[in-house]
Amino acid sequence: MRPLWLGLALLLTAPPARAEKAIFAGGCFWCMTPPFEKLDGVKEVLSGYIDGKGENPTYQDYGGRGFVEAVEVDYDPAKISYEKLLDVFWRQIDPTDAGGQFVDRGAEYRSVVYYLSPEQKKLAERSKEELAKSKRFDAPIVTELRPAKTFYKAEEYHQAYHKKNPVRYKYYRYRSGRDQFLKKVWGQTRRSSRFLERGADESAHAL
Repeated sequence: MRPLWLGLALLLTAPPARAEKAIFAGGCFWCMTPPFEKLDGVKEVLSGYIDGKGENPTYQDYGGRGFVEAVEVDYDPAKISYEKLLDVFWRQIDPTDAGGQFVDRGAEYRSVVYYLSPEQKKLAERSKEELAKSKRFDAPIVTELRPAKTFYKAEEYHQAYHKKNPVRYKYYRYRSGRDQFLKKVWGQTRRSSRFLERGADESAHAL
């Protein structure tokens, strides 16, 4: 039997759990937070801005400066893979829309996978190709794959907005048309397609 002191020593000297980040843009960052937040292995999801001009964008000026609304997912790769995060991402958006997402129009709301490493880029390219081959959508997949730049955390009132303002969030989300679209595309055939069979179905349409 291992002595108590040895067990404590091993616990204190054990390396910290690995943490990696993934960045996804899929329109309104309020709506992109909950699907990732509830996944086992995800430690934190932040709303923010990326890929614009200058530094420290705000909600008042980010669009005019070319920034895109996005979420940064902090996750433990020992518990959840980047491929799984990609699967969940595709199930939250309309990847055929280059002009925004649902009711939100403009370049600041376009869908993008921002990769942070060559490995993430390779996996994102493969995932996008699989989605295209699945014929899930009639139109071409136009979601961009771009190298990540500095991610700027949005104002505090935007973080976990669905928890801080649940009534307003649910009203906005319903009026946006996002869930109606996702239900139409994925609702009745989530398990019948060979694409995205790595357990992402429980995150579709997450409120």
